[in-house]
Amino acid sequence: MFFTLLLVTFLLAVAVSYGVVKSFEKPMVAIFNRIIQDPISDVWPKYIKFAAFVVGISGGVRIYQLERYISAPHEGAEVLVLNAERWTLEVYRTIIETLQSLAWMYLVVFIFVLIAFVILKGFELKHDKRIEQDKA
Repeated sequence: MFFTLLLVTFLLAVAVSYGVVKSFEKPMVAIFNRIIQDPISDVWPKYIKFAAFVVGISGGVRIYQLERYISAPHEGAEVLVLNAERWTLEVYRTIIETLQSLAWMYLVVFIFVLIAFVILKGFELKHDKRIEQDKA
């Protein structure tokens, strides 16, 4: 029963991660093409996609939490029984933890992208002012 739970949580975390990665795929490509105007801009969205899968799956499949079903947390404690209610909780936790992990990862990515965008915009404005001064 434990191995089935492990497999179900893994597959669920993969599916949720896939859905989130797919929904952010086009915006990530557009953002990196705007910020990095070089062929290397194609690599960054691929890396972010890979990182999102790693973060989503590791956040959704909580091995230490699942260990409660195969060994007692300390002496005198009982091993938890996998019943329908616990399955429901574990499936729900997997979905929520996967989404939460991905939300934090994308927040950090977008903060750094926003900083890069502001810096890039500042250089563009400075360059435009210099061109206007040269024309005058």
